[in-house]
Amino acid sequence: MSHATSGDSSANPAPIGLMGFGMTTVLLNLHNAGFFPLDSMILAMGIVYGGLAQVIAGVMEWKKGNTFAATAFTSYGMFWLSLVTLLLLPKTSLGVAGPDASAMPAYLGMWGLFTAVLFIGTLKLNRALQVVFGSLTVLFVLLAVGDALENPAIKQLAGWEGLFCGASAIYAGLAQVLNEVYGRTLWPLGPVARA
Repeated sequence: MSHATSGDSSANPAPIGLMGFGMTTVLLNLHNAGFFPLDSMILAMGIVYGGLAQVIAGVMEWKKGNTFAATAFTSYGMFWLSLVTLLLLPKTSLGVAGPDASAMPAYLGMWGLFTAVLFIGTLKLNRALQVVFGSLTVLFVLLAVGDALENPAIKQLAGWEGLFCGASAIYAGLAQVLNEVYGRTLWPLGPVARA
């Protein structure tokens, strides 16, 4: 993600955040696409890499003065932590009921709205981030509609679209790492929009 000039010479945290988001999104959407059941592998990834690693990346971006990346990484890290909590809390002895038929579409719809606004912010950033946030907006809409209509075909379509979204975040994260290591554009991120 774009970095403000702050005199901070610490490493770029964006690849960690993008990889945590991307890899966890791919794994969850392999489930949504029907390849395997929702299990502890996905939930552990959601807590540790999708959740905690992104929150850490968000705090690091905040220290660098990058409001967009700090907001995105911290928020999506908390998304993964809250999603895992939503799935696991009803299975505890606390007696907490799982979300009803209207709750998950509302939850996913709010995340879709948030993501759509961040997508507008990416129009001033590079093409790779536009693809990540644009496809994530579509993913949240498909998931919300699939849950609202209780339609397995839409949920499966969301899984395939989520694979694309996660892969685009993985690309954006690894491109930043490889481009820095090689000192040139090895994997392009696309043009940065001008004012």
